[in-house]
Amino acid sequence: MSLSTLALTPRRTAAAVLTAALLVPLAACGGGKDDTKKADSTQSPAAQSKTLTVLAAASLTDVFKTAGAAYEKAHPGTTVKFSFAGSQELAAQVKQGAPADALVTADTKTMDGLKGETGTPTVIAKNRLVIAAAKGNPHKVGALKDLADTKLKVVLAAPEVPVGRYSKKVLDAQKITVKPVSQEPNVRAVLSKVELGEADAGIVYKTDTLKSGDKVVTVDIPDAQNAIAEYPAASLKSSKDAAAAEEFVKWLSTSEAQKILADAGFQQP
Repeated sequence: MSLSTLALTPRRTAAAVLTAALLVPLAACGGGKDDTKKADSTQSPAAQSKTLTVLAAASLTDVFKTAGAAYEKAHPGTTVKFSFAGSQELAAQVKQGAPADALVTADTKTMDGLKGETGTPTVIAKNRLVIAAAKGNPHKVGALKDLADTKLKVVLAAPEVPVGRYSKKVLDAQKITVKPVSQEPNVRAVLSKVELGEADAGIVYKTDTLKSGDKVVTVDIPDAQNAIAEYPAASLKSSKDAAAAEEFVKWLSTSEAQKILADAGFQQP
């Protein structure tokens, strides 16, 4: 063996040791990446997130936005989208096959008309009627009988709308004849007419006027003359995620959801 070979041997040995030392952590890192990929591959995007579409009565607009946010917080990965309209409009959408997962109406009659389309309904809240008078109540509206004054511009919901049907019921019971200047497709449209000064008064739900501030004056209707609105909720048989739809409907009866509804002025079912 030559002297040059002997001189290089320690260097080659050191290099080999150093190379081996470097390869060990790299190999460990490589194994970690493979494990991560394997772990990630066990969870599909569809399993991690879902969207629920809920058709809901117009009078639930404000409270359901709060409820939806609470539900999403309690159910990470779930997004709740609402479509608000008059209950009769929602029923028509269901019959036409609109893609949705759950339905909440402002009356049991509308829900009962969809028995073949829904799961078993559950009443989640109640409401009552009030008179919404124009800002400052310049016409001194104080009772149902005042709405019969032909000098007043009174707006009501159409009779096929739950609040319109309730309104007709209480007016007929008191033998009060009202000739509305317009009949609106949902309760929010009635309230809007009064808020904008396009009407002197209208009949809406109590919960609707709570959000109006001083835009309207709320005139209570005595219990003996009033009607109680019931809000049933049900999953839709056409839902692509029946379990998730049913879970949302059940959640609406939980203490958390009921507190949100109560804080917004709704009565307990």
